[in-house]
Amino acid sequence: MKKGFLFLLSAFVLALTVSCGDDDSKTNGTAISVSFANQSTNITAAATPIQIVFSAPASSAGQVTVQLAASNVVYGTDFTTTPAATGNTVVVPFNSGATGATFTLNNLADLSEEQIGSVTFTISNISINGTATGITSTLVNFYEAASSGAAIAALTGGPNQPNQVYVDLSGASSVEVPRVSWDLGFSSTDNFRLVINGSLKMAAKALSSTNIDEVVQEDSALLFGQGAGSPDIIDDPSGDITKTVIKEVSTTDSENPVYLVNLGNGPSASTPAIGTEGSAAGAHRGWKKIRILRSGNDYVLQYADINATTHQEVTITKNAAFNFTFFSFTTNNVVNVEPQKNLWDINFTTFTNFVSTGSSFIPYYYADFIVTNVKGGARSYEVINTDQLTYTSFALSNVDPSKFTEDQRNIGSNWRATSVTGSDGIPVSQFVIKTDRFYVVKDAAGNIYKLRLTQGTDGGVRGYPKFEYSLLK
Repeated sequence: MKKGFLFLLSAFVLALTVSCGDDDSKTNGTAISVSFANQSTNITAAATPIQIVFSAPASSAGQVTVQLAASNVVYGTDFTTTPAATGNTVVVPFNSGATGATFTLNNLADLSEEQIGSVTFTISNISINGTATGITSTLVNFYEAASSGAAIAALTGGPNQPNQVYVDLSGASSVEVPRVSWDLGFSSTDNFRLVINGSLKMAAKALSSTNIDEVVQEDSALLFGQGAGSPDIIDDPSGDITKTVIKEVSTTDSENPVYLVNLGNGPSASTPAIGTEGSAAGAHRGWKKIRILRSGNDYVLQYADINATTHQEVTITKNAAFNFTFFSFTTNNVVNVEPQKNLWDINFTTFTNFVSTGSSFIPYYYADFIVTNVKGGARSYEVINTDQLTYTSFALSNVDPSKFTEDQRNIGSNWRATSVTGSDGIPVSQFVIKTDRFYVVKDAAGNIYKLRLTQGTDGGVRGYPKFEYSLLK
């Protein structure tokens, strides 16, 4: 992962003008801007995708020409590209309607810390009507020492926690994204699956119809509360992409139903009392009906208000550099949310989880939650302090690889409590950090860290988490 990584969230909005079957959604010759998605990337795998983004869908198929300049590495010996370079030139093709293009750097090198190598890629030409602006060059590092540790404040935004915060441990950096900026995430895996935004208490259910233009009704069963609701209206909170509430999209259109979607609740518009949180106390965000189809390796999203008799339609393209491609009903656009999948490890967020009632599970909403990026290759587990082993004494030799799992909730809400036992034995509402535990986090590059939370409130006000971590060597 890139030390000092800067993910320019607002550099580009992939603006799609969406309408059902309307070719005017393309640029029709209007000049577009072309840029790399990131200023720099650190190699964490044998193949690293390099993403180029467009300011609007391409009006026709074409190609972006990229020049490469290598430092302390040799093309063909230490690295190659896909597509292959001719001389110092890589020609990257894209299809009509594409909102970006991707090429891959293949790492053949085995460099030591003393043999730092890098390649700079620069956009030199685009074959259609477009110009290179913004991040016109990107640096790919073959070796960079991971951060040895840091103390970081996760800027979730106070008691209403309006932000999701993506943290890159090896880069000692973080990125804040408004939780309300997205609604659906379309998986980049081979599975044609999509997730709903659990940080907003969203929920969904399949309807019996495949006609998106039929009027549908609200359903109060999708308005779950603390202690009520059905587990089958939300995505599996473990993060298992095969267990989403919206089933895998079929290649047979008639097998893809319409879904009713509860858009949930965003942050409160007012400040809650000290010690409480208002992360889902905002007004209800409304309802949508959606239907998802497939077109080759792309998704086709149809969507409308529930009382509408026409709909809008947009094609969503997978991007292997990211876990998901995100879509917003507020902007009617594809939007940038997560950093590239190998450039973040944990996410401070609000979250819809399951809790047990004894006989079943129900949805339960949490503030102050931490998700591990298992889809991007990160893993984590919890360690409880003992007389023999504490955060201070814990070393690389104490790591137990068998405890790393693919459950994204391994940190979750376990780091804090919201009540303490009063002098009379009765629980009293109070936010506290559990100081008897810490966490082990392994990133996609194999770096292993110990991490502990050091703060959850500021003057009693929730939504101000801080943590410290250290690289285990």
